[in-house]
Amino acid sequence: MQYKNEKTLQLIKKFGQTLKDKRIKQIKKSQTLFAYEYELDSGNLSRIENGKIDPKLTMLWRIAEALGIPLSELIKSLEERLGSDFHISEQ
Repeated sequence: MQYKNEKTLQLIKKFGQTLKDKRIKQIKKSQTLFAYEYELDSGNLSRIENGKIDPKLTMLWRIAEALGIPLSELIKSLEERLGSDFHISEQ
């Protein structure tokens, strides 16, 4: 497993929380039903929402499509959750 620093882990966790919030509030479906209806791997979706894995770009794109939003909107929601003072690398 590749080493991930604290900032990267924080980013992955916040993304998972953002995704879960959008799924619950916008789609109003369980994780299992959401994954099944949009042909997403339910195990990967669970690990993403729980901040356990760093999703690939293609998975992010598929999730955004399933949510009915552009990927950029999903990223914007993540940026808002992290705040403007968040930086992956030291400034």
